[in-house]
Amino acid sequence: MIRIEIDEPTLARTRIAISPLAEVYCGLALLQRNPDGAPWPYDGWALRAREILRTDPATAPLSVYFDAPSTSPDFLCPIPLTATPTLEEQLDQLRSTPASTVEEQFAKYYPSGELPSFFRPFRDNRVGAFDRLADGLAAYWEAAIAPYWPAMRAALDEEVLLRARALASDGPDALLSRLHERVRWERPVLTLVKPLDQSFEAVNQRLLLVPLIFSRGALMCSSDHADIVMVTYQARGAAVLASAPPASSVADDRLAILVGRGRATVLRALTVPATTTGLATALGLAPSTISEHLTGLQAAGVVHRRRAGRRVLYGLEPAGIALVNLLGDDSARTEFVS
Repeated sequence: MIRIEIDEPTLARTRIAISPLAEVYCGLALLQRNPDGAPWPYDGWALRAREILRTDPATAPLSVYFDAPSTSPDFLCPIPLTATPTLEEQLDQLRSTPASTVEEQFAKYYPSGELPSFFRPFRDNRVGAFDRLADGLAAYWEAAIAPYWPAMRAALDEEVLLRARALASDGPDALLSRLHERVRWERPVLTLVKPLDQSFEAVNQRLLLVPLIFSRGALMCSSDHADIVMVTYQARGAAVLASAPPASSVADDRLAILVGRGRATVLRALTVPATTTGLATALGLAPSTISEHLTGLQAAGVVHRRRAGRRVLYGLEPAGIALVNLLGDDSARTEFVS
């Protein structure tokens, strides 16, 4: 467990951001945790990503992410400085990592001064080491993630819109209590359920929540920054990485038997409210097909339509929640966010 005791000023400064660089970091961790093949929907992507790492020498500097232990200096994946940074902006941030930051974090994680061999270049030739790492990340991104990024970005925009609306309307307590099944909020302690055993305080800082498509349930906490504590969590929409849906039998799908496969798929996807475009991107269906399904489901009283700023969000009515919970499989039974 990682337990973070959060004071009121820090809680009041809760914000949400995306991080392309953190997506790369967690995607590499996903490959490391699943050496024999990643689960759906990451399986096809993982095969391609492994081949890129194996055959493209430009990605060689990324070996530091596989060599480094799970508790490592945050400079390998710096906290985003804006709400929607580009990868290029984050790589520039990585390249310009100050010597003082490297020294402070090495002193924290390696107080004896004895650094592992893979970290020594960042001490002995800082500028060159960060330039090589940034170049390797750029090459890997272009080959392994850029083809998926438009769909990933759309899914992340949906996630941020939903969470920002919850933060504005219900406050940080409600947001944190519904963030993820392995994130527990019992004021003033935020607990991340994972094998590590750590505890620290966040005093007069800012809590930054970062949803990640590649999290796969893994939670990351960055606490080395003086002003910001970053917590990542699994974003909805990872299905955008899938090359094909998981095999399933219509005969065994009671929800599909009742409302049809297409509408059943949309109902399950609406466990978190989404726009027509977001649903189309996540499910790999045409927007016109999604609109047709939503019209029918709304007419049946199981889906509602609400405006959030310039966007229109669709979500489940109580009857829709009941349908998914009663007739859906176990994976569909979850906490629904209105």
